[in-house]
Amino acid sequence: VSSGPCPVPYAAVHLSIANMSKPEISAKDQDRVKFAFDVYDFEGKGTVDAYYIKDLLRAVNLNPTNKKLEAFDVPAKKGERTIKLDEVFPMFATIKKDKDCGSYDDFVEVLKLYDKEENGTMMSNELEYILMNLGEMLSKDDTKLVMGECCPPEDEDGCFEIIPFLKKLCEKE
Repeated sequence: VSSGPCPVPYAAVHLSIANMSKPEISAKDQDRVKFAFDVYDFEGKGTVDAYYIKDLLRAVNLNPTNKKLEAFDVPAKKGERTIKLDEVFPMFATIKKDKDCGSYDDFVEVLKLYDKEENGTMMSNELEYILMNLGEMLSKDDTKLVMGECCPPEDEDGCFEIIPFLKKLCEKE
């Protein structure tokens, strides 16, 4: 056992240990998370109903899968438990670093498979089928919402332009 001073200053060791428990999140992302948290803090008590974790994460442009959300123990009903802001940051960091969520370019390539005329369009009913039956399946109501908000107007054949849809969906405009 050494009787001399510790070769690494206490403050540096403490900071290093403290940083192990806090995820690396940029100041800009912290501000975005705080803003979204405040929106979902309906009573102004510094807490958010854990039922809204999914909505809060999506409000900061993350797209967690249902499987990822299971790790956060999201309650099935409102009012079962609340979370504080410092509990949201690790969730944000976990979802943000997830590389298995698809990119804009990935989505373009997938939807090109449904472009039968090779003119940059696909049938609306095919998109509806994809959203409701493949991957992270959406409910009929969620599908209608996504299509209503993101799909450009259909042509006379019931087709819409893929690129404007994906730009709006992925906020690439």
